Amino acid sequence: MELKRVVVTGLGALTPIGNSVNEYWEALLRGESGAGPITRFDTSEFKTRFACELKDYNQSDHFDRKEARKYDLFTQYAMVSTEEAIQDSGIDTEKVDQDRVGVIWGSGIGGLETFLKEVSAYAKSEGPPRFSPFFIPKMIADIAAGHISIKYGFRGPNFTTTSACASSANALIDCFNLIRLGKADVFISGGSEAAINEAGVGGFSAMHAISVRNDDPKTASRPFDKDRDGFVLGEGGGTIILEELEHALKRGAKIYAEVVGGGMSADAYHMTSPHPQGLGAKIVMDNALADAGLSATDIDHINTHGTSTPLGDIAEPRAIVSLFGDHAYKISINSTKSMTGHLLGAAGAAEAIATILAVRHDIVPPTINHFTDDPEIDNKLDFTYHKAKERRVDVAMSNTFGFGGHNACLAFRKYKK
Repeated sequence: MELKRVVVTGLGALTPIGNSVNEYWEALLRGESGAGPITRFDTSEFKTRFACELKDYNQSDHFDRKEARKYDLFTQYAMVSTEEAIQDSGIDTEKVDQDRVGVIWGSGIGGLETFLKEVSAYAKSEGPPRFSPFFIPKMIADIAAGHISIKYGFRGPNFTTTSACASSANALIDCFNLIRLGKADVFISGGSEAAINEAGVGGFSAMHAISVRNDDPKTASRPFDKDRDGFVLGEGGGTIILEELEHALKRGAKIYAEVVGGGMSADAYHMTSPHPQGLGAKIVMDNALADAGLSATDIDHINTHGTSTPLGDIAEPRAIVSLFGDHAYKISINSTKSMTGHLLGAAGAAEAIATILAVRHDIVPPTINHFTDDPEIDNKLDFTYHKAKERRVDVAMSNTFGFGGHNACLAFRKYKK
């Protein structure tokens, strides 16, 4: 069968460096760090006392008290970014064929804040156990997709993907495949995460996964730098509207870019560490190229997973050099996590948005906080250090890799009729 073409027609973002797509993009181009001291809880006894929190986010600006009681923070972030994306897309949610609009969402953890509060209250209580009737519906990772469909009446395919930090990239790939197979006309997709709390910070700290650069949080996320010491925990949500091309053209939609390929793979190596030679990363990028019908020399830009971890930041460049050969040195590579921190299950969506906008505007955001080259990394690669780069970006890829060895890669291309 002839596969249908899939395009991006709407974007929404709620990030540590901007509460809308425009704010997010402008902050990326400025090279702005979203890191700072944690304000949510007392961190005095924690090894890590900073993160990339949302700024000036007030739930009362978006939800009334009764509504907010039903939503964990990760669901709130999903609802807020989705509202922006739907408005941006110009879709009339009442007139569209709601049976042909689906929602596939990504979250690596789901309602961690809700789980922490409910179990903590139970541990301190005496007498019969008392739990909120909203405990389970707020906590489960699939609930954001459910609430989005309920709000807008979308009755197409609806579920959540959970693959750690690759979750929302996997969600986008599922949507892409279902649209090109003709199973739906439109998908609301993306991811959200809200893990900046005692359990989230404490858990990642116990793994020695996050930075302890408490004296200088804004430079703590240092992808590919010799002195990197772990990722910086972030939070937020990102929504992308994917649409079948003819459906989009028929309603006169603005088109940001075309989705042309999606790759998936597994490291099959270790619970949390990447394959040291980046084998899974190489396979997933190669799979995305094959799916898109592209050659290695077609790629202009890669938004890397680039977490600022000691092992991951060595493995991914090795994979790029191994797959792309000499062309690797012509690709503008970056890590937007140097600015946003790591949004976990929302990372794939937030970084896909940055990649789509790089294709649309022919600008690659920078990788900030580079001070010292790491001799284990091929420093002849163009990591777009310090400043955004204006260049032609016809085709770009976005990589996301998750604990458990889950890898996902999306390929975007400038839309051409």
